[in-house]
Amino acid sequence: MSFAPQIKIPATYMRGGTSKGVFFKLDDLPQGAQQPGRIRDQILLRVIGSPDPYGKQIDGMGGATSSTSKTVILSKSTQPEHDVDYLFGQVSIDKAFVDWSGNCGNLTAAVGAFAISNGLVDDAQIPENGLCTVRIWQANIQKTIIAHVPMANGQVQEMGDFELDGVTFPAAEVQIEFLDPADDGEDGGAMFPTGNVVDQFEVPDIGTFDATFINAGIPTIFIEADALGYKGTELQDDINSDAQALARFEKIRAYGAKFMGLIQDVSESAQRQHTPKIAFVSAPQSYTASSGKEIGNADTDLLVRALSMGKLHHAMMGTAAVAIGTAAAIPGTLVNLAAGGGEREAVRFGHPSGTLRVGAQAVQENGQWIVKKAVMSRSARVLMEGWVRVPADTLQ
Repeated sequence: MSFAPQIKIPATYMRGGTSKGVFFKLDDLPQGAQQPGRIRDQILLRVIGSPDPYGKQIDGMGGATSSTSKTVILSKSTQPEHDVDYLFGQVSIDKAFVDWSGNCGNLTAAVGAFAISNGLVDDAQIPENGLCTVRIWQANIQKTIIAHVPMANGQVQEMGDFELDGVTFPAAEVQIEFLDPADDGEDGGAMFPTGNVVDQFEVPDIGTFDATFINAGIPTIFIEADALGYKGTELQDDINSDAQALARFEKIRAYGAKFMGLIQDVSESAQRQHTPKIAFVSAPQSYTASSGKEIGNADTDLLVRALSMGKLHHAMMGTAAVAIGTAAAIPGTLVNLAAGGGEREAVRFGHPSGTLRVGAQAVQENGQWIVKKAVMSRSARVLMEGWVRVPADTLQ
């Protein structure tokens, strides 16, 4: 019996924020994967090592968590006044499924650096030293993101002294601006899909909760921690070791997706694992982060824990941080109330790995809340570059 050989595909393995992913240039992909569809998904699944019934992704580049089962495809932008088109694929670990429904805010921090280093940004706009401004078109959500990438001697500066909780080593700071991050109605309606900053939300056989549903950065459901029986100081093992709790969160998320208008029936949530996110919030409390770092009451404005792809995230998804910053800026949301209420342009929240600051500019126009932009700092680094290999029959 003969077996198909492996093929090589140019790729770069990068950390962006608290995530890692495999980055590709669109025109480096095999012809059949240069457009959306089955061949593209098959290749990305094989690269990452999914579906894996063992849940380890041993035979691929994935790290068996939602933060490390990610792929990015970049190309010169087809949009006016943009440099690069950014397409993100969240790869399921145990299912043959790539979710294209949302962005990855963490890997956004690596997009500008990759684009500069791989010829996707015009040389004329790249300074020898200082900051290079890269305008990114986020193709999944049809939004503009601006990355300010530090340059040193004509090269992307990766090393620095910026520390990000959830990342072991310091690196160079990359400031990210998410312009007009709220949904414009394409996928689930306006920023508040129900028109309310807080809704009564009933989940059969589980209960009725106050909830804030928001489309900003990524569709997100916020519920108060104590309504779910939690304190808000929980770490990963407190949630992820409890199969019953995870099933309850997934059911709440499925009904929340329907409540937001993202799906028509709760059964569809199985094919939409990446969005919406579900998070729970509480007022500031002291706790010990997963690194052993002590977080005091005065270190945060509120605490937030969020789930991604069915598990509690080890830190915070970048897109969910945008949702947190946006909701915190709007009086009356559960996030805003947990932070003490009132108007604010920035918030520092506690997550399982430490703290993060995110800012958002919100204004009322004609009685509707509008968010002009959300801003946060991340870092990024190339971990490996060269080729990934997949069996040739993956293209069939």
